[in-house]
Amino acid sequence: MAAERPYTYFDFTLSLCSQCLRRVDTKIVFEGNYVYMLKRCPEHGLEKVLIATDAAYYRNARNYAKRSEMPGRFNTATHYGCPYDCGLCPDHEQHSCLTIVEVTDRCNLTCPTCYAESGPAQGRHRTLAEVERMLDTVVANEGQPDVVQLSGGEPTLHPDFFAILDAAKRRPIRHLMLNTNGVRLAKDEDFVARLASYQPDFEIYLQFDSLEAAPLRSLRGVDLRSVRMRALEHLNRHQLSTTLVVTLQKGLNDHEIGRIIDFALQQPCVRGVTFQPTQVAGRTANFNPATDRLTLTEVRQQILAQSPVFQPNDLIPVPCNPDALVMGYALKLDGQVLPLTRFIQPDELLDNSRNTIVYEQDQRLQQHLLRMFSTGNSVDQVAGTDLRELMCCLPFVQAPANLGYQNLFRVIIMQFIDAYNFDVRAIKKSCVHIVSKDYKIIPFETMNLFYRDEAKLARLAELRQQAAAAV
Repeated sequence: MAAERPYTYFDFTLSLCSQCLRRVDTKIVFEGNYVYMLKRCPEHGLEKVLIATDAAYYRNARNYAKRSEMPGRFNTATHYGCPYDCGLCPDHEQHSCLTIVEVTDRCNLTCPTCYAESGPAQGRHRTLAEVERMLDTVVANEGQPDVVQLSGGEPTLHPDFFAILDAAKRRPIRHLMLNTNGVRLAKDEDFVARLASYQPDFEIYLQFDSLEAAPLRSLRGVDLRSVRMRALEHLNRHQLSTTLVVTLQKGLNDHEIGRIIDFALQQPCVRGVTFQPTQVAGRTANFNPATDRLTLTEVRQQILAQSPVFQPNDLIPVPCNPDALVMGYALKLDGQVLPLTRFIQPDELLDNSRNTIVYEQDQRLQQHLLRMFSTGNSVDQVAGTDLRELMCCLPFVQAPANLGYQNLFRVIIMQFIDAYNFDVRAIKKSCVHIVSKDYKIIPFETMNLFYRDEAKLARLAELRQQAAAAV
């Protein structure tokens, strides 16, 4: 009998050597319930990277991919091959569901974990004219951008902050986000009150990594618990729609996932939690990829283990990029939390005799589902007429006439790819993009790998030369 390999070969892709960033052939293999990348660099040899801890989920995620949606224009030519042509090039497979506009490099914290390596003395503020040009670039690509997120550094430090908000609101942006560490929101309630005047279609994306001191000191360099609580007190008082954003590291704060979900459900202003496993990018002083990395499936498994709200069919792949995004909805009614996603999963609708509709034959329902499970939708938008119509078709759910953001709760797992778990198939479907300093639209992951600073751009130039020589 021929000898067998210790794994089951599943697929092939292109990845990167985590040491030199060279593009390398890569096998996707299963070992029991675990999924690994096996890649070989001619200079650095074999590399084995865990990318999933649930082989069945990983396999099934491919069934959720939807037809690609293109931007209105592309910004650069395809010449060297992905990921060396970002900007967006015509080979990219997804428009910008969410576009990040970094208005400053400056920050009032110096977090040990920061993809942008921001700090009080870092870089500079963009001028108002520069920011307006960045916003115009997004509009030129998208027409009516789904979501634009103002970020940094810490954007609330910008001297022209409200002029920037006004400029964004003048443009045909469907939903505007402010990505913030919450320090100014905690110190200045009048500032929060003014922010609330920019509703509707405006949301706070609040850094909220832990309910404990030690993880916050490790991730942020300081215990921010009182800051977060004061910020939320002000946000609740002014009913300002908020998503809590949790950077996760294995063994540091992943044991808190259920507690954070429970805490979020008690906050009137909070409409969801986004969990983001740490990406190896920028400043990662307290992060060891060999021991601290969390995969998307591990986070999903932890949610299921720690939160009584969700079951496996409540947390499903997001169709625009199923390799990197998971989403689940719940309904908050009369003090109860009712998972919603399980009722609209296609298999449930097809196989459950209690349901009177057939998913594949109901194009209206199908379109509602695709709109609902898009990172380009806010909960405010989902909680409109379309969702009420959808819910009226579902078993045991009575849609209230005044359904609003306060009734819906969304959990997202957003796995940003780095050199270790880089998969060209997922990168081509990336829908979270960022405006570069030279006014191109670049996937968030490749921005941090190749385009953020001069040293990375110099390495990119070398890789492009290698790619051109190999043709």
